Amino acid sequence: MTRDALVLLGRDTPHARETLATHASRLRDRGVADAVHACHFRHEPRRDLRDQLAAVAADRAFAVPMTAAHGRETTVGVPAALDRLDAAVHYAEPVCRSPAVTGALRERAVEAADGTPDAVGLVALGASSRPYHRQVAEYHAARLRANGDYDDVATCYLVQNPAAECLRYNLDADDAVAVPLFVAGGDATDRDIPDRLELDRGGLAYADPLGAHPRLTDAVEAQLAQQRVLAAHDGATFEASLTADAAAFAADGDGR
Repeated sequence: MTRDALVLLGRDTPHARETLATHASRLRDRGVADAVHACHFRHEPRRDLRDQLAAVAADRAFAVPMTAAHGRETTVGVPAALDRLDAAVHYAEPVCRSPAVTGALRERAVEAADGTPDAVGLVALGASSRPYHRQVAEYHAARLRANGDYDDVATCYLVQNPAAECLRYNLDADDAVAVPLFVAGGDATDRDIPDRLELDRGGLAYADPLGAHPRLTDAVEAQLAQQRVLAAHDGATFEASLTADAAAFAADGDGR
């Protein structure tokens, strides 16, 4: 049995699988843990992750959600699924709440603009009933402003206001780039955001999602290091409370 395992948790889509596989491979090469696993869920994390997590053999498991921010899956479903790990579990916050991600967003903007743009808009998922996506988007927007990268930085969302449709009107500069604050590509980044931004009108460049950006790998490694420190000092975190208070299910949809 390995001592420490790092478990990357992501959606079960082709883009997400490819993205997690890339980060997992880099982290194995760096030797950050005795084992690195990429585990995926589609609709019901407790059911979808059951066999994958049960196969992880380790004394300690550090689980990192490969998402931009918390959602219902990562605050309810995933914490409940983690009881399948036969290990001491340390649950990290979503990977995008990391300073390293600001650098990745900056570089995605430069790539899309073929140079440094005058303005940047961050496009996040958003959820009207939960503040997590707004908090993460505003965190990176504030860092981009504070670092002197751009004076003109705006945030918008697919689900809540300000809506993505308004982004081009909330940026003053003509040379502007919209950067999706998503870990992996998918329908949202390939179709929904471009449609709402009306990219076919021109005047607004569009960047790739974070994807396999090396700085996102750095962010995972930093999350792991932080969790090791917290584990050594019994640090209480919001994520620790989620796993401690995860509701038990009488069945998970398969009669188990």
